[in-house]
Amino acid sequence: IICQMPYRLFCLLMAAVGIQAQQTPSINDLNAECLGNVIRLSVAPLFEEVDAVFNDTQIINLTPGLATQCGFSFKFDPMGNAMFFASLQNCFSQNMDDKMFSLVMQFRLPGNHMTEDPVYRVGKTCSYTPWTSREILCDRNYMEASEMALNNVRLLTILFNSCFHFLRQAVASGYKMTAVVFSPSKNVMNVDEVQRKGYAIANTPTRLVLRSPHNAEETYLQNVAGVPMRVLSTFFEQKWLVTRVDATAVCPTPEAVAFTPEVITWYMPKHIDPLFSSDAFTMLEVYMGIDAKRLDIEEMAARNYSVLVTEAHIIVEIPVGAVGGYFKSHIQDDQYFVTYTIEPMLELLWIEEVAHENTSYKVLFPITTPPMARPPQVRNYTVPEQAVFVLELGTFNLDVELLNITFPTMVLTVAECNARGFNVQEQRSPDNTLKTFRMEVPFSDPVVFKERRAEQGVTTFTLQLIYGLVIFPEYAPFSHSAVVDAVLLDIVPPSVTGNCDQENFHITVDYRNQEPFFVVLVGKRLLDHEFAQQYLTEGDTDFTITLPFSSPDAVSRLDVALLNPYNNMTIKYFSLACSFLKTLTCFSKGTMTALAVKVESAPGLNSGQLTLSDPSCGPTYSDDRFAYFHFTVNSCVPLEWNLIRVARYSSIHFCHCDVVICDASSPSGGPCSGQCVTFFGTTRKEVGLVLCFSDPGRP
Repeated sequence: IICQMPYRLFCLLMAAVGIQAQQTPSINDLNAECLGNVIRLSVAPLFEEVDAVFNDTQIINLTPGLATQCGFSFKFDPMGNAMFFASLQNCFSQNMDDKMFSLVMQFRLPGNHMTEDPVYRVGKTCSYTPWTSREILCDRNYMEASEMALNNVRLLTILFNSCFHFLRQAVASGYKMTAVVFSPSKNVMNVDEVQRKGYAIANTPTRLVLRSPHNAEETYLQNVAGVPMRVLSTFFEQKWLVTRVDATAVCPTPEAVAFTPEVITWYMPKHIDPLFSSDAFTMLEVYMGIDAKRLDIEEMAARNYSVLVTEAHIIVEIPVGAVGGYFKSHIQDDQYFVTYTIEPMLELLWIEEVAHENTSYKVLFPITTPPMARPPQVRNYTVPEQAVFVLELGTFNLDVELLNITFPTMVLTVAECNARGFNVQEQRSPDNTLKTFRMEVPFSDPVVFKERRAEQGVTTFTLQLIYGLVIFPEYAPFSHSAVVDAVLLDIVPPSVTGNCDQENFHITVDYRNQEPFFVVLVGKRLLDHEFAQQYLTEGDTDFTITLPFSSPDAVSRLDVALLNPYNNMTIKYFSLACSFLKTLTCFSKGTMTALAVKVESAPGLNSGQLTLSDPSCGPTYSDDRFAYFHFTVNSCVPLEWNLIRVARYSSIHFCHCDVVICDASSPSGGPCSGQCVTFFGTTRKEVGLVLCFSDPGRP
């Protein structure tokens, strides 16, 4: 069938005649709800087509034009979820005495070339009583007025509920409606002409229904209490009878809304002038809802919605980003913008005191904010010492996906980036409404440019990249460029040096131009705060540990290790062994002291069992680290001072000798300080203390 506008609607309906309904399974997971004089269908999966099913035999494809004329609307969120709204008095409902309405819809999902498209069917039956004298329904694409019919007059029947063709039938003793008059233009059209222009006129057992697109030719704007409203006003005349039925629909326009970056404010006139015959009326009910469903006071408070009724207006305020709406991404000149969309509902009920007629007024009013710039930001979480760029790009709505990343030498998909070790991840906000993209690029990867600046003692690492992104479901591409740098001081490993004096080990750790990212192990003890307070002296780029040779952390030598705090691996190891000359000391009163320090080569040595050459001369004090001897020269040693005799321990001998030269010529402050001259004159003698430790294999 070849169709030309404005007859395309009739052709579509005629083409549907005789098409038999396919045998399709009914599914229960499509959510259908009765919401007063509206049926709402929620459909999660994406679909290609939606059809109305009439009498289980005819399938009528619901095109946008037909949906407007027949009382349907639909919306999609960025994730592909859909909601369908149908007036109870739509073209395809089975109407049972204006009390019960049954609707069946069919959704066709995308298939493939091997199989037919899967088809799902959902039906819903709703009851709605009682009707008010007049009911106005404003939806996103149409306005509808439903007027109670006169008791004594049956209007022309236009069978929209058979829908695949329009049949005009004479009723009421052969009387026919001859004219539809539009106001204020006074244009007169017959019924066929009205249908061709996209309007819908139907009567049910008790009501007359008028439906019009918002932008229809006979609609006009009227300022009502400072708010622009779209008005359609008609009356119907019947030949030979003095019969006139008025039908008027009035709906708000987008200009009724004011925006700030934080709040949406919707102004609705309280007294909608074209719908009133006088100023005397009583507002009985005011309800707010979302997506055609009423909300109670607790739900509104939880979402921070508010409704204020003033003398002239009903004012609705909704925070931008509130629950019930969604953000959508947009690209303008490769710049990222977002809009916020929500569909509030106002439902009013009033009664005019003169006419004693009540009116139900329902508005489903989709609101979308102007585009708001949201330039993406690259947040740099890089720690140069860890040698990895850590970047996070955001923030985006959930309808944005990362496709690829362009580097100076190559373009990599997300999968290729991850295979290369860049660890690209999508991260979502706690409320699951926003996302960012995080990635890690090692300094060592060839895509990173490196420049060493020797005169400054640093190396600069530079990463240039272009993020390739796309907005779904429209596949709108855009990009974001970034250049990030990291400066790392040239790595000079820390050095450890040491020396001894007569009483202490001195260990110096120089960490040069690096922060001390290590822990220090002194002997077998970590350098903690308490240890440092007692033994550590700190400089600008180094610190020195001064530890007495008698410390439990040093056993004849001191071991120091610098450890990585993350994996406990050794960065630097240093060991210092010293002979402390004061292990043997001479005093002028003929007494001597000797200190025998235990070494690691004799872990089983019992210091308390050591003796001098005279077995009766044991230590004055001993512990697990050393033995301390205090004796007179006449009691424990022969006059020759030949102490090269062996003290035995476990019958195994290893000689460890500390030797002191006592000489009258020894300078003051030396090891003997001239103290031996009282006993030996000026003759040089060697004084030795020989202790023997367990060490198998040595004589």
